[in-house]
Amino acid sequence: MGREGEVYKTLSKTRQPPKVRANSRIMSFSQILTHPGGSHKDEFLACCLLLAEHRAPIVRREPTAEDLADLSTAVVDVGHEHAPERGNFDHHQFPKDHPPICALSLVLQHLGVYEDAREFCDWLEPTEWFDTRGPIETARWLGMQRETLFKLNSPIDTTLLRRFGAVARLEPGEALWEVMRWIGMDMLGYIKGLRERMNTIKKVGEFWNIETPKGAFRIFYIPRTESLLDDPSAGMSRYISMQRNTGDVAGLVYPDRRGSGFGLSRYNDHPSLDFTRIQGCEDVNFAHARGFVAKTSATDPARLRELLKLSWK
Repeated sequence: MGREGEVYKTLSKTRQPPKVRANSRIMSFSQILTHPGGSHKDEFLACCLLLAEHRAPIVRREPTAEDLADLSTAVVDVGHEHAPERGNFDHHQFPKDHPPICALSLVLQHLGVYEDAREFCDWLEPTEWFDTRGPIETARWLGMQRETLFKLNSPIDTTLLRRFGAVARLEPGEALWEVMRWIGMDMLGYIKGLRERMNTIKKVGEFWNIETPKGAFRIFYIPRTESLLDDPSAGMSRYISMQRNTGDVAGLVYPDRRGSGFGLSRYNDHPSLDFTRIQGCEDVNFAHARGFVAKTSATDPARLRELLKLSWK
């Protein structure tokens, strides 16, 4: 599992269904309606998000005028109307030159998490492009061949979309309905959890400037805090990437969740930090043979800085 996946798992696995925003609290959907036939990722995920907040059945058919007017029915990716105040989330009526935005985007906006989703979910913008521009333009935008794009398809996606496309109605308690709700809950949990973590990291984190005879480098450090104890390092790399002028950041220092000391690691696998250089130090409990991470019992920032200097080559 990659680092992004580890962060996603950490931030979503223990969270309860997210609290709804004011506009969602006013609206209580008793039915979610989307188009029949073949299913695509945008309306599938849009429905997943709505299920996280509304324990409603999903109906797959063309909407009527009554459906579009019904405040208790969410109409997703069909109906040629974007009217979130009435629970209608379609994008097909937008002009050809409209920025790439799909039904999933509209539901994320409705839930008040779209900007954070664009910031934290690297897959969202390609999903918007694929749904509104198709595979050829999306591949061109990504700078890859169309064939390469399709090589990234997952059998998980294929099976879930095929099974969803084959049903006319899904009720709470059915296996696919429950899986979709899990997906929606985890998506919202990840986005909201990572925003909370970014806010905490911003408050407590520090950039250290380290000077050595061999050159200077920067380190991002976070102290031990109660709010980050579940996985102290989760979100650090994402936070750094969101800042300006971080090209000289070489490493991370964060509380060790398995001990009272700290972890030291490279940032973006910086080649000049080699933690095997400190493996003989009495207060270094572990240094990976490839030199990219170490654990120390040291807690004094001055000692941590010293270990970083010794690791620089």
